[in-house]
Amino acid sequence: MEHTTAGQLKRVLKPIHLWAIAVGLVISGEYFGWNYGWKDAGTIGFLITTGVVTIMYLTFIFSYTELTTAIPHAGGAFAYAYRAMGPFGGLVAGYATLVEFLFATPGIAFALGSYLHFLYPDISVLGSALFFNVVFILLNISGVKESAAFSVFITLLAVAELLLFMGIIAPSFKMDNYLANAMPLNWSGMIAALPFAVWFYLAIEGVAQVAEEVKDPKRNIPKGYISAMLTLVLLAIGVMVLTGGITDWRKLSNLDYPLPEAIAIVLGRSSGWTKIFASIGLFGLIASFHGTILASSRQVFAMARSGYLPKGLSVVNAKFKTPHWAIVAGGVVSFIALFTGTTSQIIILSVMGAVLMYMMSMVSLFILRKKEPDLERPFKSPVYPVFPAIALIISTICLITIMYFNLMISLIFVAGLLLSILIFTAMGKHKVKILNDGLLEIPASLIKAE
Repeated sequence: MEHTTAGQLKRVLKPIHLWAIAVGLVISGEYFGWNYGWKDAGTIGFLITTGVVTIMYLTFIFSYTELTTAIPHAGGAFAYAYRAMGPFGGLVAGYATLVEFLFATPGIAFALGSYLHFLYPDISVLGSALFFNVVFILLNISGVKESAAFSVFITLLAVAELLLFMGIIAPSFKMDNYLANAMPLNWSGMIAALPFAVWFYLAIEGVAQVAEEVKDPKRNIPKGYISAMLTLVLLAIGVMVLTGGITDWRKLSNLDYPLPEAIAIVLGRSSGWTKIFASIGLFGLIASFHGTILASSRQVFAMARSGYLPKGLSVVNAKFKTPHWAIVAGGVVSFIALFTGTTSQIIILSVMGAVLMYMMSMVSLFILRKKEPDLERPFKSPVYPVFPAIALIISTICLITIMYFNLMISLIFVAGLLLSILIFTAMGKHKVKILNDGLLEIPASLIKAE
């Protein structure tokens, strides 16, 4: 297999491309999932929860970018934690990243199925979710992927649709509706709603993997990220507040398609605008769906190449030059999740993986600042150590509280991690050194043992 080094990659991406990739990966979170937070926190409580999570993401992204520009590697957080904390640190970060992306995919698939079901009630949600999985697995194996230009196009389309949505429902907004039935503010409800606020921004860090292909990364990465975060924050607040003020928001707090339903309430289910909106909405979901499949398969491939997953998952297809078994493995996980879970459960599992990965990344940043002070850092976290400390503290609180409020899902998450550690240790993988290109350097003692 041919390995391309960071030095051979062309620096062609500009801030507009970073904006498009970041917003495209995340934008499905504006279409569905967040509304489940209303059930626990009410409208005002969830607005506060979202504000705290927004601060976490702003501080995390700037800190994470330091790691990405200093250590460009397909494994992302897995590579940073390995370099900072060794094999077991790499394993925990890699496991967390896999859970985040592998379970975000079926979560979005459920939403795609729900949007189609809204348009055509005879089509089953699960059936179309499975269909989308198969189609995009085959597309990814065949080498079909979004170019930067296509990412810009589909993201602009999705953003324009959300702006159109806000424009259509804004005249029907009533503050009395938004404030009605708002539960008395309580910490437990606001904390229980955390995973659904995280869903607004989940996967934005996926764009950091292209840092070594960005022109003038020190200047352009902050531009791309700041513009993407501002876009997502404005869309999140606009969509969340306006949707909550058009009717009794409790009617929308348990749906996988809150936006088309909101349009239907305002204009009528038979309105042409309602049908057009739901149809265009599929493109925003597809952009994120395709992006999470690409990200998860890249993570599986990188960890398999480094010996942390079965070696066969790192095989590259001779014809299409894609890691076909890594893509199929992600598809299998997605299928199992679709058959065994609900959208809200899958979102919670994905978010748990994300916040653990954020914690491991921030710890890696602190360790590497001490351990490798001379490491070249094209981009440095601003306001160090305050930014990474804020991100670490909030993400730690998120993980602890999410686990407390979701004990059964937490047990599954922890059991998977413990099983991974046991298998990893039993196979002696912790004694194998990973080289910079992700290949393995096997100690002589292990070779003799075999």
